[in-house]
Amino acid sequence: MAKKEVEIAQKIRIKIKAYDHKLIDVCARQIIETAERHNGNVIGPIPLPTEIKRYTVNRSTFVHKDSREQFEMRIHRRLIDITNPSQKIIESLSGLNLPAGVDVEIKMV
Repeated sequence: MAKKEVEIAQKIRIKIKAYDHKLIDVCARQIIETAERHNGNVIGPIPLPTEIKRYTVNRSTFVHKDSREQFEMRIHRRLIDITNPSQKIIESLSGLNLPAGVDVEIKMV
């Protein structure tokens, strides 16, 4: 029997998190433009579900239980895949200047 060699395609998976949806779109656009500048194959940005955290607190410190204040915090997320990345793409992504308030997680899959 002949052995078949299967070539495993490398992939970079980039997860982006931010509280501001406009800021996360700007960051995703910068990453995609950087990868496409070096002839990278880009899949995304794929919008992931927005995580909503809600907090309810009393307005008063003592009585008036019916008077409450509600706050919420939205965490927006995007996913970008770059298939078969070259060394130039990895170097340019590591040197990318991204705005503050954006959390970027890069994994090699």
